[in-house]
Amino acid sequence: LKERIAKGGVDCWLVNTGWTGGKYGVGSRMPIKATRALLNAALDGSLNGVEFRTDPNFGFKVPVAVPGVDSAILDPRATWADKAAYDATAAKLVDLFVENFAQFADHVDEGVRQSAPKVHVSA
Repeated sequence: LKERIAKGGVDCWLVNTGWTGGKYGVGSRMPIKATRALLNAALDGSLNGVEFRTDPNFGFKVPVAVPGVDSAILDPRATWADKAAYDATAAKLVDLFVENFAQFADHVDEGVRQSAPKVHVSA
């Protein structure tokens, strides 16, 4: 897949269509209007021109503002009333990804290994 993406020169986007504002049962579903606006921006190429920040947990780029999308939902931590709960949940999710990825690490190149999230270390 990585080779096909590179050969085709395509952009790939990950869109949260799940929950915002808290874990399942606390938060709410991602607004469909926001999902549509993000998908439309990806498809028409306008997402390529927006400002991005780096997610501190997973290291991928996240748009700071997208026309038609409430910027608040683009920063998941900011949508949670309980920031400590968000931090704990995000750290647990990173750890689960790292644990799961270990079974594939020997089958991918160094670039893929380096792009994987890193286990959180408490200060």
